[in-house]
Order: sequence, then structure tokens, then C-alpha cells
Amino acid sequence: MRFLFLEPFFGGSHRDFAEGLAAHSRHDIHLATLPARFWKWRMRGAALHFVQTIKDLASFDGIITTGLMSLADFTALCEEDRPPTLVYLHENQLTYPLAPGEQMDLQFGFTDITTALCADRILFNSRFHFDRFFTILPGFIGQMPEFKPRWAVDAIRRKAGILHPGCRFEATSFEPSPLPSGPPLIVWNHRWEFDKNPEAFFDALDRVDRMGIDFRLAILGENYRNEPQVFIEAKSRFAKRIVQYGFAPSRKAYAGWLKEGFVAVSTAIQENFGIAVVEAMRHGCLPLLPRRLSYPEILPNEFHELFLYRDDDELVGKLADMLRNPQRYVAHRPVLSDMMARYAWPAVIDRYDRELELLTEGGRRNTEDNRRTIEAGLPKQYF
Repeated sequence: MRFLFLEPFFGGSHRDFAEGLAAHSRHDIHLATLPARFWKWRMRGAALHFVQTIKDLASFDGIITTGLMSLADFTALCEEDRPPTLVYLHENQLTYPLAPGEQMDLQFGFTDITTALCADRILFNSRFHFDRFFTILPGFIGQMPEFKPRWAVDAIRRKAGILHPGCRFEATSFEPSPLPSGPPLIVWNHRWEFDKNPEAFFDALDRVDRMGIDFRLAILGENYRNEPQVFIEAKSRFAKRIVQYGFAPSRKAYAGWLKEGFVAVSTAIQENFGIAVVEAMRHGCLPLLPRRLSYPEILPNEFHELFLYRDDDELVGKLADMLRNPQRYVAHRPVLSDMMARYAWPAVIDRYDRELELLTEGGRRNTEDNRRTIEAGLPKQYF
């Protein structure tokens, strides 16, 4: 079958997901994308762009899109019947933390709601994300002063599911490289954004440094804007320890740093899945992650006590012990690497293809069900 993938924000995990799905699916998936910048304007206006540039909707069996697309706008403006549509939610604007000094724009949350109501199928990228969305959604709707569409919660839940994203590595087994000689390498491979909480990461490194513990540092990850001040300061502060600073020039180079890494640390306050952490573990890094967000879900239970921390003090204590005694931990590297193979695209693609096949089988029926559900929630005077 033939599918159209509309991605308004073609970068980071959104790009990885779209390209991975298109590359591995047994179906023909055509990508229509916009650059990964100005996310608020993408959410407001991408539908207007796509509705003018996509002229052959009837040639597609279905549409795939993500949460930064206003599907309600796109649907309303289509000059022909819209094919059944699957929305994949990497994130949502009801639960996403606000940047310092930023106020919540409620319209983005309502765009998520109307997009979900217009979709024939919604997939969340983790159980944590699914549960968090449906915990917050009733209260968000409850902020309306009157005519509150509480029916929307169940209408969205009925067509919602959970499917972890695929990751860009092979599902076949491989042995992580031996650790290089010298001080252990700490890896940061997250976006250079406030929601990844880099301040807490560099503060922890400061405390470990003051203990006299030796380490090397690879600061990877994408930066979509000007270089944040916290990274500029860290570059100077840890100059003698940094062996890589900035986005790796190629996928091969990125994987090379992960293979050399000993521990990959996250201090995130927002993470609905954690592709960066899964990639790090697959290539041989040990994780050190907050005991919150999606991390307890993606890290196998038997490793929670070793590699999840509750607060900043526990982060520092566990990191210091790992760096002082790396031989206590190295035996876990191949075990975790093998376990992460479950997230490789070849391991998950059959489930995605089945979702797409069910989408087209039930699309017409689902569209009519959506209409009846919405009508049932409206007051009588609307008819």
C-alpha cells in the first residue's frame, strides 16, 4: 500500500522516526516534510502549506503524521476526501514543560485535542506518555469556563495505543567494544535544550571533579539555536576533560563515541521515550538515568537499582562509584546491549505495518464513528 507521511518538524527524533519507518516498512511511504525550526509556527501553519502542496491525496491509502500537525485544519481544508490518518505522538503540548519565562499557550493543547479527535488512530511512543496525557487531559478541558467537552477524553482514548519507536541499529547481536585505556568516558548525547536539564548534569560533574575522580567527557547532541550559556561555561570549565564537543559530523562518528563511552547520563525533566539513551546502551554505554519519566519503562527492571537515581545526591554518588570502580559494572554492558535490540527497526516494523494495514481496513468505519462521537457530545441545539 501507499502512505503519505506529513512531518512538519523534520529533525531529531521526528526525522529518525519518519526515515526509519519509510526505510523498513513493506509499504511505500512518501515523506513530505518541513525543516525542524519554529515549532510553534509549524503547529499553527504546516497544515496550510501541506494542503496546497499535496495534490494527489486520492493516490494514497492512508496518511501518517505527528503531533506538531494541526490535523483538524488539514482535514477541513482538503478539497477531496482525506484518507484515514494515523497520528504518532512523540510529545504533546498539554504535558510538555515550559521553558523559563514562558507562559502556556492553551491553543496548542487544544490543537492536540482536535488533532486526536480527527485521527483514525493515535499511537503514543510509551506507556508513560500515554498515562501522563490521559491524566492531564480531563483537568485541561476542565479549565474551560463552560460547555466543557468532557466526552473528548473517552473519544480519544478509544482509538489510542502505545508503540515504542524503532531505533537505527541492527537487531542482530554484537559484542560492545572493549573499554579504551585511560579515564572512563562520560557521554551526554541529548538535545541542548532546557528540558534535558544540562545544568544538573554539569553540576554533578563539578561535584565528581571536586572528589578528585578522573574522567573524560564527550558532549554530543543537537543544538537548534544559539549555543546555550551553560554549554559555553562547561566547555571552559571542563576543557581538559572534553574529547568531543558538539554534534558528531556523521552517524558513524556518533556511534564511535558511544562505543568508546562508559556511562551515558541523563538529567532530563522531559522524556517520553529516550532514543538517545537506547542508542547509547545498544553501543555499549551503561546508563545513569532519573527514576522518573519513561526511563523505568525502557530500562529492564533488573537494572533499576543499579542505574536509576532518585535525586541529585544519588546521581553524584552512583556516578562517582561507577567511575572509581568501572570493573564492577563492565559485565552489564553486553547484557544491556543485547536487550536494547528489541527496539531496533527490524524488530518492531511488523507491528507498525500491521497498524497501517488496520488503519486502511477500518478507516472509513472509524471516520464515521468519529463523526458520531463528536455529534453525540454536542448540545441538541447544534442539530
